[in-house]
Amino acid sequence: MIELNVSGMTCDSCAAHVREALEKLPGVHSAEVSYPQGTASVAVDPGTPASALTFAVTRLGYQARLANSGSPSPTGASVSKGRDEDAPHIAVIGSGGAAMAAALKADERGARITLIERGIIGGTCVNTGCVPSKIMIRAAHIAHLRTASPFDAGLSAQAPVVDRPALLAQQQARVEELRDAKYQGILNDNPAITVVQGEARFVDERTLTVALSEGGEQTVRFDRAFIGTGARPAVPPVPGLADTPYLTSTSALALDHIPERMVVIGASVVALELAQAFARLGSRVTVLARSRVLSQEDPAVGEAVEAAFRREGIEVLKQTQASEVSHDGQLFTLNTNAGTLQAEQLLVASGRAPNTEALNLASIGVETARGAILVDEHLQTTVPGLYAAGDCTDQPEFVYVAAAGGSRAAVNMTEGDATLDLSAMPAVIFTDPQVATVGLTEAEALEQGVSVETRILNLENVPRALVNFDTLGFIKMVAERESGRLLGVQAVTAKAGELIQAAVMALRAHMTVQAIGDELFPYLTMVEGLKLCAQTFTKDVKQLSCCAG
Repeated sequence: MIELNVSGMTCDSCAAHVREALEKLPGVHSAEVSYPQGTASVAVDPGTPASALTFAVTRLGYQARLANSGSPSPTGASVSKGRDEDAPHIAVIGSGGAAMAAALKADERGARITLIERGIIGGTCVNTGCVPSKIMIRAAHIAHLRTASPFDAGLSAQAPVVDRPALLAQQQARVEELRDAKYQGILNDNPAITVVQGEARFVDERTLTVALSEGGEQTVRFDRAFIGTGARPAVPPVPGLADTPYLTSTSALALDHIPERMVVIGASVVALELAQAFARLGSRVTVLARSRVLSQEDPAVGEAVEAAFRREGIEVLKQTQASEVSHDGQLFTLNTNAGTLQAEQLLVASGRAPNTEALNLASIGVETARGAILVDEHLQTTVPGLYAAGDCTDQPEFVYVAAAGGSRAAVNMTEGDATLDLSAMPAVIFTDPQVATVGLTEAEALEQGVSVETRILNLENVPRALVNFDTLGFIKMVAERESGRLLGVQAVTAKAGELIQAAVMALRAHMTVQAIGDELFPYLTMVEGLKLCAQTFTKDVKQLSCCAG
């Protein structure tokens, strides 16, 4: 028999609902619930976890605790369900990739978790970032192939009719499916994680106050806390821009029509991915690059993407900035150093800003740089016991980096010792051709004082690219001159995001380009380009047969 204290019941009908919920659980024979006494006596099979009983009650909106563990927490105090009170209590702020990874790993390691989310569960990636953008990009790719392909001499081509509302409905249905399966459903089924809807603010190093979405406040006291609040689209201070109905990446992905004309401010990852997607779905697109395309990458990378864009009719204006923006109710007008531009829609995709301003971090000593939380190799902030990961920190803005950081932070919050090694971090840009990189560029290696040797393999030397009739792009390898050890790879190819992981593993294994060139790679795959590029350090690959070892 397990005895529970139950609070929050207001009548005998409440007690009946609690009894029904308990008796539906596996291992439960019967339950007697008393509203006046606030108790539940549950007859169970040996080994039935008490946490399952308390979780069943809390899911109904009541509070439950083992009868011998003290009285239930009063409204406004720290609440965490389904685990003994002597387990460490971790507050997790956010519910995106970093926060979910932290919460689940902390649960795995025996903690009680209170997860606080001010908006929709799931964060940026599943709701307004990775998932919807890649769906749109894939739809645009299909539209492009139906319009034009390298095989049009033998295959008929016809521009498709684009039904944007139908595509948007399909996109959002998949977003909701993944959010429910990978975020909301997991939280609902986890008895150790209590979800609180509201905006968190630090009171001190061990206390949060939460402005609840439904009204009122709740205090959450914790042993450790994790911040995974992510980031939002940043808006440049262009005169007049704030007074116009410009698009960000979030609103662009939810746009229910394809504009005839679009201008994109920005020339980095998000700007380029969405610019090409809208162009392929029917917009005439102009990209404004403050300096050059993909200015943080090897110059050859940006040049290759720019060439692909121009081939598709996407206008790229380099060294171009808007000095003023206005909107007359129908069209945007941009005054730039390259002239005046007009468009039906303006997409601003020039960076992201961390969501940290509401947390009251400065008052408790958490250091930030331009709003981004500074963390050490263990993901700890400048305040002991407070950890962070993901786009709200100074780490690279990739969801897999966020998740890895959140998981390692949870290990460290539960008396473990884990670090995040980003020395072989892959990055992928989902343009066509894709861009994928890992390790050092040639310029970065030289800045570190490393003597390097590099090779660039154009895609006309890759059999897979030849049979695809798609040879725009290249693979570049950077190696230490003396040892031949691989230091970095930059690839602009179809399927670059797939081949880059082989380069990641080679970097992790400290392989030389000679060793990579001697490995077996499957013929007629894009990843074979890594082998061929490695062989160019010692051979003329043009003199090799198709699948020469």
